[in-house]
Amino acid sequence: MNTIIKVKDLNKTFKQEVKKSGIKDKLFSFLKPEYKNFVAVSNISFEVREGEKIAFLWPNWAGKSTTIKMLTGILHPTSWEVNVMWFVPSKDREKYVYHIWAVFWQISRLWYFLTPMDSFELFGKLFDVPKDSIMPRIDYLIEKFDIGDIVNLPVRKLSLGQRMRCEIVASLIHKPKIIFLDEPTIWLDIIAKQKLREIINEINKEEGTTIFLTSHDLWDVENICKRIIIINHWKILYDWNLKELRRNYIKTKNIRVKFESLPEDFKPLEFMKIKKIKDSFVEFEIPNSKDNLAKTFELLTRDYEVEDITIEDPDIEEIIKEFY
Repeated sequence: MNTIIKVKDLNKTFKQEVKKSGIKDKLFSFLKPEYKNFVAVSNISFEVREGEKIAFLWPNWAGKSTTIKMLTGILHPTSWEVNVMWFVPSKDREKYVYHIWAVFWQISRLWYFLTPMDSFELFGKLFDVPKDSIMPRIDYLIEKFDIGDIVNLPVRKLSLGQRMRCEIVASLIHKPKIIFLDEPTIWLDIIAKQKLREIINEINKEEGTTIFLTSHDLWDVENICKRIIIINHWKILYDWNLKELRRNYIKTKNIRVKFESLPEDFKPLEFMKIKKIKDSFVEFEIPNSKDNLAKTFELLTRDYEVEDITIEDPDIEEIIKEFY
């Protein structure tokens, strides 16, 4: 696969006005404001290949959205070497936008008082989709996203989940090479989230669309992306796939045991950390090692009447916390 995004030493610095206290200092600051530099992004480098599904994870304050805005050409970097599909986003934006789309959960591209269908048709024309292809493309996406019952309602009457599905449809009308998704499932219910994840994966598989995702919902990351980049304090801490992340960074195993009846004399081994006891169920955590698993099984099967044992890896949230 060809490299579709190449970023080297990406930087973004904002000027912030220094707030003064006291009437005299405030008056002087009004006449002659003083500024300090705030570094949002510093010396970030990475590459993305065509058709990849990649998650970009930073702590909440660290500039995920700022990076997406620079990659889409909305913000001009302070210094950089950025190449996206042979375009420099901030310089070639007029041509570049025909090949990408960005979905920001807090910003709607749909016209508030129009219907989604009106917006879809308008986007098709704005992005020079051939006239004989606009409606077939829109009809295909309406069916795939199951929004036939809402496309003729005003956007202002849609729920957040319905609007987000329509936002994704709008992003796909011109068959972009890259979709940048900033928190696409925020505020959605469980069913709507899962449906959206499935559709994003289908579009990637069927059309080869590159997916660049930022999300605080790590179920999005686990169910959509194969590769993640974890960054903290502008340093890339991890850049690989999720399987390797689990293999190399899982430190514990969660074990759930159902006894025929909860034994009164249940004595956990010293490395077992009891998390929950309820009725005939016991949940505990052990350090991840073959030796600890063997000792745990020996204890449970030798000394107690057990109906069922479940072993699980910790949630991905717990794994990623280790980096911060």
